[in-house]
Order: sequence, then C-alpha cells, then structure tokens
Amino acid sequence: MFHIVPLDTPTLGDRSYLVHDGQVGFVVDPQRDIDRVLDHAASLGVAIRQVFETHIHNDYVTGGLALARRTGATYHVGAQDPVTFQRSPIRDGDEVSVSSRLRVRALATPGHTFTHLAYVLVADDHPVAVFTGGSLLYGSSGRPDLLGAEHTHTLARAQYASAHRLAAELPDDVEVFPTHGFGSFCSATQSTGTSSTIGQEKRANPVLTAEQDRYVADLLAGLDAYPAYYAQMGPANLSAPEQAPDLTPPAPADPAQLRRRIEAGEWVVDLRHRTAFAAGHLPRSINLGLDGSFATYLGWLIPWGTPLTLLGETAEQVATAQRELVRIGIDRPAAAATGDPRAWSGDATPATLRRATFGDLALARSGSRDGVDENARDGGTDRHPAPIVVLDVRRAQEWDAGHLSDAVHLPLHDLLRKMDEIPAGQVWVHCQSGYRASLAASLLAAAGRDVVHLDDDFPAAARAGLELAEAA
Repeated sequence: MFHIVPLDTPTLGDRSYLVHDGQVGFVVDPQRDIDRVLDHAASLGVAIRQVFETHIHNDYVTGGLALARRTGATYHVGAQDPVTFQRSPIRDGDEVSVSSRLRVRALATPGHTFTHLAYVLVADDHPVAVFTGGSLLYGSSGRPDLLGAEHTHTLARAQYASAHRLAAELPDDVEVFPTHGFGSFCSATQSTGTSSTIGQEKRANPVLTAEQDRYVADLLAGLDAYPAYYAQMGPANLSAPEQAPDLTPPAPADPAQLRRRIEAGEWVVDLRHRTAFAAGHLPRSINLGLDGSFATYLGWLIPWGTPLTLLGETAEQVATAQRELVRIGIDRPAAAATGDPRAWSGDATPATLRRATFGDLALARSGSRDGVDENARDGGTDRHPAPIVVLDVRRAQEWDAGHLSDAVHLPLHDLLRKMDEIPAGQVWVHCQSGYRASLAASLLAAAGRDVVHLDDDFPAAARAGLELAEAA
C-alpha cells in the first residue's frame, strides 16, 4: 500500500508530492517553505528518506537541499546538473529503493530543460505512477523556451520525444503527477484537469496526438511572456539554500519610515483586496492583493533587489505574503506595518483610487460622462472632463484574442519600462478581471497619472456596447 499526497502551491501553479507507505517515504520537487512538508509527514508518522528533483526549477526556489539536511534524507539531483552542493547524482535508468515494496526509477525526459528527469514509482514490481515535473502535463507539456531562444526549437522536439518515451514505456494505467501546469508559467498551456493517467494523455494530449512538426509549431506559436524573476531562479537553485527560510515577522515600520522608504524609491506593497485599496491607501503605495497571483506579479515587476515593505490589515496577511515571497527568493522584507491606511499615513490623508465598470466607460465615451470620480458607481461625475485613454495591460495572447478597438496595449510586465509612452489624458486601465489592472493603476497613480481602475470582467465590454477589434 502506498499514498501520494499532493502539496499544492496554487499562487505559483505548482505541486510538490509526498509519497509514503505509512512508515517511510520520499518527496518530489519540494518548495522553499519546507515546514509544510515536515508538518504533514509528522502528522502521518512518516520518515522522509529520499528527496528527488525533476529539474533545476525556473519558477521557484527549491527547498530540496534544506529538507534533506533537516531530515537526513538522500538528495537526488540530476547527475548532469552543475550544482555547487553535495547531492546524490541520479541518471537515466537508476533505481532507488525507498522501502521493501517501493522503489523509484529515473527516466531522462529532456524538453523543459536539457537535464530533466521523470521518476517512475514502482510498487511490488509494478509501475503505478510517474512524477513528470515539467515534462508531460495534464493535457499539455512544459514550455521549452526558458533556457533561451537559441535552445527553444531543440528543446521543443526533445519534449515531444520525451512524452512519447513515457507513453511507450509505461502502462496506460500509470497515474501522472506533474509539478507544473496548474497556473505556472512553466507550462506551455494550462492543465485541463486535476488527475490523469498515461492512457488518458495518449488519447487527448497534443504532444501525444499530433505529428511532431505540428506539435512544435503549435507549441511555439502559443508561447507568451513569462515572469522576469525566472532569470533569478536557475542560479538560486544551482546553489540551493541549505536552511529553511526565516519566516519570523519583519521589523515594524511607522508612518515616517514608510514615507522615507517610498521617497527612496523602495516598494511599499498593500496586500489588501483592490476594493479596500481603492477606498483608501497610503499615498504612492502599490496594490498587490493576496487574492491573486501575488508573488508571481510582484517578482515579475519589482526591480530585483529593491527593498520591500508589506502593508496588511493583520499580521496573518503579512505572514502569508512572506511565505509566498520566500518561494521566489525574496527571503526577508525590509519592514511591515499592519492596521489601516489612516495608521500608515500619519498626518497625510489616505489616497483613493477611482473605480469604474465597462458600462461607465461606455457612458463616458458616449459623451454622457467624461471621466469619473471616486463615486463613479453611484453616478457621480467629474467637474473637469479629461481625455480618456483606455489602457489594456493584458498579455499579447489575450490582446490578440480580442480587445477594445481604440485601446492602447501595454502588457503589465512592460508598464514600468514604457510608462512614458502612454498618451496624455485620464487613463482607464483594465485587464481580464481586475486584479492586474489594480496593480497597474496603483503604479500609474504613484507616478502621478490621473487614473481610473476598470474593475470589471473583460467580457462585460461587449455587453456594454463597446467596439471590439476582431481576434487576430
């Protein structure tokens, strides 16, 4: 008997796995905050004997070395990976005994990286599961472009060959357990389910149903931008941290310190929901709520190494943000403050951010209203109309699928670099559902722009009668 316990990290779109027989077990692709793994194993009374990495990760800092050091487990990392720490090198075809009834066999599956490995779980001499990392995903495959454009075509073809190797060598009833594909930008496209088998993937996954040239062409055509912080993850994982992260509370910051940090160009990030932020916030603070992909977008936009201060309603919000941040290598915030904007602002008046719907935009464009005030949804109007600039901060593929015909397109990840290119006027900024637009709006407001946050789902634009350009 064996058990496979997925440990989800939904904000990064990844899964780690704890596999055990009730007494001993192993872990695949652990995240940086290893206390989750340790607590779960302790609650089950399971001793962790082995830790496996499928590849040198691009989207998070591994906790593998720290977990192995803490538990005394053997740390298995690909023999070809040029890591700077001591590990047990593992190669294609190697088998590792976990217990009298369980063993793990490594299979070379290059494509996501050149040295990628999958791990087959063999129970009582029968293959029962395969941990595929960034290789074969649910209805998709790992993206092949993270090591540079010069390698992309080679890795795409390797990815195809690796998926077909898994399909050829493993029985159809073997369960598939990928690390990526649940929202991670390491996935070429997002997963279409939460569980699968080799047989199911053979019937439905494009990497196993399409001819190679068609698969490669479609795969490459579908690739979009990925977070800038990925460039930091490879080096961090080649020299993996040996200790668990420090998750103790950051130093508290008073209003004067918060003001000094903002004036110095540091990032002061408000973790509250965007509606609370709009109603009142510390002037020139940035909104990144914990209800979305907080760490992904923070890591994508913040100039790497910039000191970071966290603002939360509660200490629990700050602690949640810290946990998210250590996973991408931001180990210690410079400071934090809890409470509300009045406490953070000191003598200053909290700032507000105007919010509107696509219906409000349609009215403004029709001449009924030119701009909105803080009470736009209650029918208020601005006494001083301003030219309206509609800014779409979605990614290129989202834009190509359909956009407002007169919108300016500037993907969120390019906003700081190209903010000066936004035309003069009152900027109405939108994304697909409101989360990214709030971040963009707060950055624009901090830079002194007159901004309105279109906090609405993009399909509402058509229902409001706004003109859409045809999909590319």
